[in-house]
Amino acid sequence: MKHRGRHRRRRQGRALRAALAGTALALTAAATMISASQATDADDPGALKPLTASAETAPLRLTEHHVPREALDRLSDGMGGPVGVGSVLADPDGSLGDAEDCTDDDRRALPAEPAATRAYCWPGADTDGWRSGAVTTSGDADDDGRWGEHRVILSGWSRSTGAPAEDGLARVAFVDAGDPDDLRYTWALLTVPVDGGRDYRGLGSAVSGMVWYQDKLLVTAGPADDSALYVYDLGRVQRATVDGTSVGRVPGGWSAAGARYVLPAVASYRTSGAGAPRPDGISLDRSTAPDSLVTREAAPVDEDGPTRLWRYAFSTEPERAGLLDPDPVGAYETELTDVRGVLSYRSGWYLGRMTGTPEERGTLWRQDTEGARPTRCGADETHRCWSGPAASLSYWEETGDVWSQSGRMLFALPLTSVDRSLD
Repeated sequence: MKHRGRHRRRRQGRALRAALAGTALALTAAATMISASQATDADDPGALKPLTASAETAPLRLTEHHVPREALDRLSDGMGGPVGVGSVLADPDGSLGDAEDCTDDDRRALPAEPAATRAYCWPGADTDGWRSGAVTTSGDADDDGRWGEHRVILSGWSRSTGAPAEDGLARVAFVDAGDPDDLRYTWALLTVPVDGGRDYRGLGSAVSGMVWYQDKLLVTAGPADDSALYVYDLGRVQRATVDGTSVGRVPGGWSAAGARYVLPAVASYRTSGAGAPRPDGISLDRSTAPDSLVTREAAPVDEDGPTRLWRYAFSTEPERAGLLDPDPVGAYETELTDVRGVLSYRSGWYLGRMTGTPEERGTLWRQDTEGARPTRCGADETHRCWSGPAASLSYWEETGDVWSQSGRMLFALPLTSVDRSLD
């Protein structure tokens, strides 16, 4: 597979900007047309309410559980030893489409305002039956924005197996983002070691939250799981040896439901006790000292709120690189309901809210302890101009871009454009 030439990249860059500009205008017009017929957005939710009482914060405390080292080494030895992220990127399964080549139906998932400045679509043949979820990047992993020499985006996907006794599968695409005009990806299945490392099972979870920090990838667990977060070590990516639909050890080797790579969990976290809130959307905040993981709680669709938001500090101990300190270091309540994406930077919390069905426009708010402001759809009064299905927000501090994913669209926009569009 050959790289495109410089002149082609320039032409594509101009075409991309034109396509995104046209898409943004069309989406803004659509948002304006439907605003009169849709229910009013949440009125001003006001300021975040700090939660300080021990009865409010104690259920948020984490307990940490590690997969025994001997089990991880047994699995690694049985699968032929780990491979590096660079090797995964050099062995792509396919390429993402540029925005101008995406279908109109796919582009409808983009936000109307603020508009995406970069956008790509996943091929249908490789994602049919799978649901897009969280996004994280090498901008989270390291403050220089790179993992080694590579710029990388990790894109999480999940699907149901259809079997009543099974929770589904989750996978991550390693996207080589070094050339913005040629994004290539490779799939790895998220798994959990079992039987002392002699086998593994698939992670049964919708990937609603994901943060890559240093050499660890933290992923939210689903409601059927007794864990809150799973931890993966990017130094333990394994190669599957059998191409099949099964998961785990099979005659002749190891299978990963069609993926050619496997990530086995190395640890997990649980919140404290029955009724404790379960983290759902998560993201990294590099504006705190130390860096922190922020989260919003998973709430039933019919829940009237409020929604809890909180954070954990990453450990500063060298031997605990990429792991969390167990106690929350800040917790709040927001009156916003149906919150999907969550991002914290400096004093503000950016909250993506689904305000109807996933096909309808959502809203994006910036909230702090002083008040709340939504982004606007241009000069129109409606605030419904965000992407409804977008469940993840990831800030690449080195470039100033926020990355998200909605339907088959992977997109980015500057955080400054979000702040400019606030009402």
